[in-house]
Amino acid sequence: MPLELGRVGFWVSSRLFLDDEGGEVARVAGELEELGIPALWLGGANPDLELVSHLLQASHRLVVATGIVSIWAARAAALAADVARVTSRHPDRFLLGLGVSHAPGVERSGQRYVHPYQKMVTYLDELDVASPPVPKERRVLAALGPRMLRLAAERAAGAHPYLVTPEHTRRAREILGPEPLLAPEHMAVVETDPGRAREIGRATLARYLQLPNYTNNLRRLGFTEDDLAGAGSDSLVDALIAWGTPDEIGARIREHREAGADHVTVQVLTSPDVTGPPHEQWRLLAPALTR
Repeated sequence: MPLELGRVGFWVSSRLFLDDEGGEVARVAGELEELGIPALWLGGANPDLELVSHLLQASHRLVVATGIVSIWAARAAALAADVARVTSRHPDRFLLGLGVSHAPGVERSGQRYVHPYQKMVTYLDELDVASPPVPKERRVLAALGPRMLRLAAERAAGAHPYLVTPEHTRRAREILGPEPLLAPEHMAVVETDPGRAREIGRATLARYLQLPNYTNNLRRLGFTEDDLAGAGSDSLVDALIAWGTPDEIGARIREHREAGADHVTVQVLTSPDVTGPPHEQWRLLAPALTR
């Protein structure tokens, strides 16, 4: 059966569940189903598939996806075995997102970040021959550039681009063709004051502007060195982070679907001093995203 991702989902860092003893997992799973949000994407370079299993166990219909598992952080055979355990318990409710991550983090782990595209090709080959394998239709790639997007169309169900604009979605759809899944991530701040909204957005955006995979993609989209300097220009922040009322944010998210996205996963940003999943903002946004 196909996965029922729906048109929208929420994206949240798996780190928010690190100290949880089960209560937050159950609350998130139940709340998203109550709000009519069909999918939750777990961010981080190596989301714990045991956490995925707990979220699925605590819900009835929720689809959980990883956004993403770094191919440098988990051996393909071991990951395939973990995926098989999750999917045997919860068929048609888990989607494996894979990515090549970024050089600084990989090299801090003691590995050399060389030939990331070929590393992904080899990793997919290993998933294909694992026992049991991870089926093509149950994996997506964190693809930004044309080459990785074409690989996502050929070797996976589709692509999960992160930190992108609707213009990137339009270009990605042209490269992928009409059939593969296109599920971009987009950040959002439920705040109508421009200065405050951008301040919250920059607190997250600044670290991504230190990573060449993202900045190279943003240059391809026409952003300049001035846009990319520091924590980003106002134009860059406004392009990458939807802010305003729930209806205004909903309209921005629909731009991705109009550009060719099948599903958009929304990462809600809050003040850095707020810990835990953004329950209040999810409740405010859900009606505007699902109608």
